[in-house]
Amino acid sequence: MSKQTHFSHYKVEGFLEEGGFGIVTKCCNTKTNKVVAIKVNKSDPEILQQAKMEIYILEKLRGLDADRCNIVKWNDFFIDGDRICLNFELLDESLWQYMRYRRNRVLPVTEIRPVLFQLANALSHLGSLGIVHADLKPGNIMVVDRYECPIKVKLTDFGFACPASTVIPGDCVGTVGYKAPEVMIGSLFNEAIDMWSLGLVAVELATGFPFYPGRNDYDVLKFIIQTQGQPPDHVLDSDETGCHLIKEMLALDPNQRITPSEVLHHPFFN
Repeated sequence: MSKQTHFSHYKVEGFLEEGGFGIVTKCCNTKTNKVVAIKVNKSDPEILQQAKMEIYILEKLRGLDADRCNIVKWNDFFIDGDRICLNFELLDESLWQYMRYRRNRVLPVTEIRPVLFQLANALSHLGSLGIVHADLKPGNIMVVDRYECPIKVKLTDFGFACPASTVIPGDCVGTVGYKAPEVMIGSLFNEAIDMWSLGLVAVELATGFPFYPGRNDYDVLKFIIQTQGQPPDHVLDSDETGCHLIKEMLALDPNQRITPSEVLHHPFFN
């Protein structure tokens, strides 16, 4: 982490996102005129350590074709004072934002199908490298171009990502409402937690609402227990194969949860 540079050759054109980690800005490189997205992490020691892990994960992903694997392209990083800054390709908007402007925030099955396929493709490639994303949600899925049909999406924000081999029971990852049960109870977890999150994203795309709402993990876990972790059969109207796929994604036992490669070959996509 000895790379030293600064913001001097970047012109900030706007702010894209703000979170606990810091901010994401839209910047123009004044030397190349290329517009990019720069994630500026806070100087907090814990966040800096998290940023270093994110760089480690992004280095692992460099060998993948970002476009073919539906993963955001990472360009580089630099140090600005005591802040770690990550340079990414600029994408259009998050899936969460894309849904906000749709009628009732619901997508038709014809749009849901390619989105889920692309995300399963991304998870399949992460799994091939033994990487857990650990924070899959509509806000961390970017639409490349909202005017394309069908839309292309990419998985972003690897701030919680980690090698599955380094997971320690009790690791705090993910976002309330999208965490798998094994994460919430502090059990050992693996790549299967990403499939649980993808199942919840699928329900949200079809209904316009989070399937397991709650202010904290306790609320969500209580709701999961009450509903036995299974969405109603009418979630995707009369599309039985879609309902079957979601149920397999939301299996309470991570060992019984469907894998990304199995998703890619599911009848829902035929």
